Amino acid sequence: MKIFLSLCLFVALLGLACSARLRREEKKKFTTQYDNVDLDVILNNPRLLKGYLDCLVRDGNCTPDGKELKESLADALANDCDKCSEKQKAGSDKVIKHLIANQPEDWKDVEKKFDSDGAYRKRHNL
Repeated sequence: MKIFLSLCLFVALLGLACSARLRREEKKKFTTQYDNVDLDVILNNPRLLKGYLDCLVRDGNCTPDGKELKESLADALANDCDKCSEKQKAGSDKVIKHLIANQPEDWKDVEKKFDSDGAYRKRHNL
């Protein structure tokens, strides 16, 4: 009977440990609240794009989604967006490629603040 109770206790503790680990892993993902923002609208509107860049690298005022981006950008660049949803990964690539191709000075400012060693650029051969 003692062995049975010990086994039940072990299984219960194992279940709790696995459950806690899953909750921690779920928390590690970035919010998907802003996944439906139309990036093309922002990238093709100099005023909107400047607002986001001012928020990110020039300590300007931030919209709620800009603030969220600012808080997660260094981690996303350093860890190859491993906490990003698939939509966020695709969006990140799109924005970064746009900045590199069309606004290289702004990309340098972003890189300087959030990826000073250029690890993201090196990993992606940019």
